[in-house]
Amino acid sequence: MADPADLIRWRPSAISRWRPERFDVAAAELPLIAASDARPILPELDLWDSWPLEHPDGRIVRRGGREWWFMLSAPRFPDPGQRHDAARIRLIARDGDGWHDFGPALPDDANPGSREWAGSAVLWDEDGHLSLFFTAAGRRDRPHSFEQRMFVSDARLTDDGITGWTTPRQIVASDGRRYSPADEADGEPGAIKAFRDPAFFRDPATGADHVLFAASAGWDADSYNGVVGVATRDGDGWRLDDPLVEAVGVNNELERPHIRMFGGRYYLFFSTQGRTFSPEWQRGPNGLYGLVADTVRGPWRPVNGSGLIAANPASEPTQAYSWWVDGDGRVHSFIDHWGMRGRGFADDLSLLRGQFGGTPAPVFAIAADGNGVRIER
Repeated sequence: MADPADLIRWRPSAISRWRPERFDVAAAELPLIAASDARPILPELDLWDSWPLEHPDGRIVRRGGREWWFMLSAPRFPDPGQRHDAARIRLIARDGDGWHDFGPALPDDANPGSREWAGSAVLWDEDGHLSLFFTAAGRRDRPHSFEQRMFVSDARLTDDGITGWTTPRQIVASDGRRYSPADEADGEPGAIKAFRDPAFFRDPATGADHVLFAASAGWDADSYNGVVGVATRDGDGWRLDDPLVEAVGVNNELERPHIRMFGGRYYLFFSTQGRTFSPEWQRGPNGLYGLVADTVRGPWRPVNGSGLIAANPASEPTQAYSWWVDGDGRVHSFIDHWGMRGRGFADDLSLLRGQFGGTPAPVFAIAADGNGVRIER
């Protein structure tokens, strides 16, 4: 933990600030999700945050006509909100015949936490060596908490799945100065602090390997102090660097940040929700947001003026979430509470389960052009 004096002395200087002022929601609205879209691919499980196995340059790995996907999974509880306390990473393959379940990605005793939250995965070579970056929530054999730590484990891809997982290694730890410790015992979704969602990125300009992550500012105790953090490979380990973007006073969660290269520029994407915006700031919709820069270190500029790229329709503000942009500009997410038609849980508790999708949402594509990123219609 940092010395209290360091908390006073250290302030961000070169960090880009996200201060959106006007959201063009109409231009960003996604189509309505239909009942035919919400058919679960694994009926016994809820599935949400997902990411594919990728090459270091961001391309999805395709072998023998098959893609390998990692998805957070949990039993279908009466209240889907309970899934976060039972989350396991699932390995699921996709080919021309659809989705195929390969069970939990990690061995039962591998996670040093009590739950497995989102991350990313990279295939290093054609021999099948890969790394899974993931979030360990809580601690094994300890009382429930919202502590978040980031780990990496190595393994090998075969035609039958993934084998030979190594003991997970912690990537970096919060320093309490630039990044607030995410170690709360209690909390609720949207309000807890973050140190999670490690997403790999190799900078083509320098060859350096980075891991981006969702975090909270360590230098400001505002209730809404989300930042995009970054760590850089340093020899056999990782070095914690200054945040890339901060939204202090604006938003508490810049979730699942990841970088893609389009047209020689760097595009930083993240997801956030209306409820995580400060009440003192204009509230944006649940959606995919982004910034653009000429280098990893920025400065980062909001795309489309505000950063908003894709939003749930105003009539169905919670229909999807957790957007992941792949290297080809296709966008993946999961179906959240869809088809609500203006109803709320206070009106009908059965909507909690009945209208929760818990399965992959329809994929759409985006096109990036300078400071603009638009949905391809």
